[in-house]
Amino acid sequence: MAETANLDLPLLAAGQASKHITVNEALIRLDQLVMLAARSRTLATPPSTPTEGDRYIIPVGSTDAWAGRASQVAIAVNGGWDFVVPLVGWRAFVEDEGAEVIYAAGVWSSLTLPAAPSGAITVVEFEHQLTAGGAQVTTGQIPAGSLVLGITARVQQAITGVSGWSLGVTEADTRYGSGHATGAGAGIVAVVGAPLAYSTNIGLRLTPQGGSFTGGRVKFNIHRLTFAPPAA
Repeated sequence: MAETANLDLPLLAAGQASKHITVNEALIRLDQLVMLAARSRTLATPPSTPTEGDRYIIPVGSTDAWAGRASQVAIAVNGGWDFVVPLVGWRAFVEDEGAEVIYAAGVWSSLTLPAAPSGAITVVEFEHQLTAGGAQVTTGQIPAGSLVLGITARVQQAITGVSGWSLGVTEADTRYGSGHATGAGAGIVAVVGAPLAYSTNIGLRLTPQGGSFTGGRVKFNIHRLTFAPPAA
């Protein structure tokens, strides 16, 4: 059966019988993907009793029916799952984050405010895969010239080997809090008393509490204020 190039909508054939089936299939696909809103993009295990039509963005490391389908959109249909491979430029509203994301270069990333001539609030997003051992610094960094308003994080893969962990930078291990949760899906919001300026690139430092890290993965958002000269 012929399909459209972008949304794979089935097309009617000349003299086709039971045309309503093809039309209904196309309408269902439009209902699933137009004005896309996903319940979550961090849930790694498919829910056992999803509501018909629920949509999820599948994260890396997902299991069961979602295994091997990272970044695809999973749609609950007739007691099972329909999977859609997104195209570059697709946008979705993620309900449990209350934020919009965009698909490009194989990943879904949070949308940031566009830079203005005089400056803007932007978000730097990166992930860190924990290695076995003690304190470690992320390869993702706070860019030089940032005035950091706060840091938020989401545990993508459960952090193991510890009872908690602290977040900071090299000169201040707990600048962005301690005793953070370790379970998959846990969210962290760290806001200090006043914005902090960083003159050089600097990574975040994760320090184990109650043991040593044995694994885990965390996604970070650096919420920062940047400045630029007025337009010429």
